[in-house]
This record gives sequence, C-alpha cells and structure tokens, in this order.
Amino acid sequence: MEGLFITFEGPDGAGKSTQVHLINAYLKDMGYKTLVTREPGGTPIGEKIRNLLLNCDHSEMSALTEMYLYAAARAQHVGQLIKPALQEGTIVLCDRFVDSSIAYQGFGRGLGMDLVEAVNLFALQDIEPDLTLFFNIDPEEALKRGRSRSGSPDRLESEKLEFHKKVYKGFCVLQEKYPWRVRKIDASKDVNTVFKQVLEQIECLLRCKK
Repeated sequence: MEGLFITFEGPDGAGKSTQVHLINAYLKDMGYKTLVTREPGGTPIGEKIRNLLLNCDHSEMSALTEMYLYAAARAQHVGQLIKPALQEGTIVLCDRFVDSSIAYQGFGRGLGMDLVEAVNLFALQDIEPDLTLFFNIDPEEALKRGRSRSGSPDRLESEKLEFHKKVYKGFCVLQEKYPWRVRKIDASKDVNTVFKQVLEQIECLLRCKK
C-alpha cells in the first residue's frame, strides 16, 4: 500500500494528541507501518524552531515572523521526514500541519488565508494530507481543558479568548473549503466516543485506498 498522510487539527485543548497516540497503537496492532510526528517540530531543526515559537518570552514576535518560522519548520519537516516516510509506504500521523498555520496566522493573526497558503506552497513540496480530522469543539471549552492540564500554557495558548475564537473560525472555513479532505470530529465527547469517530474516518480512508 502506498503511504497515507493523516493530519489532526483543531483548537488547543481539543484532545488531538491523545487521539493520535490511540490511533497509532490501533494501526500498529493491525500491522500497519506508522510514523507519529507533530508541528512545529518533527525534526531536530523543527524542534528548535518550535521552542522559539512557543516560548512565552518572545511576546514581541510579529505575525509575519511567526508565519515564516512555521513555514520554515514545515519545509524541513516535509523534506526530511514526511515525504521519505510516505515514499516508503508509511501511514504518517501528524499532530497539526499547514491548516493550523492558516487558522492561527491567517485568521488568528489576521494575515489572511491567501497569504499563508501562498507562503506555504513552497514548504509543502506538493504534499497534501489524504485526510484531515478537524476536532470540533467550542474554543472556550477547549481552553478550559487545556489549562486544566499540568504545566504552563505556551505563547499561543496564552492568547486571549478572542484570538482563539478567530482561530476556530479559521478551522471552520477550511472544513467548508476542503470538505473532501477535512472531516469534522465531535471533540466535545469522551475519549472513547471520539476515538470511534476517528477510527471510522480512518477505516473509510483505508478501504478507499486498497
């Protein structure tokens, strides 16, 4: 089977990371070769950029700088890790990808969808997710979940609710624009119910690709 690229998107605190690891364990048990990665990050260079982007000490960072740093990390991620893995027939599970840049920088920061998509066109190197799971949850509820976890919120998680509402709108617009790729998951449910939704979408993709 050719490789598959599945991305997990949504507001901070939506439960994406939990589901990435649950579905990874399931696919491994089924005999599939998988790779779990994340953005920003995934490579040594990407992880260094991640630390820079999410550090609360960098409150002076401009929206444009933020956008270009995410795109730089993504270019390295795609070229070094994602593209080779897909060529080897691996199912790549990625916690956030370019849709997050569109939602956070395009909508949250007000740079606009067109600009963010244009800048990332080169970083993507013709790679597009086969399936994107949008963890749909009210941003206020997602923030409450996220802030109940141990540890301090990062630079983006620390933004005001109004920012996160704009980000959420961005994800909704992306789902409407790319309905064949972006599928809604009701992330307000319990972990097991959300997992069943995720599994249903992924099994459908696997059947289509056989």
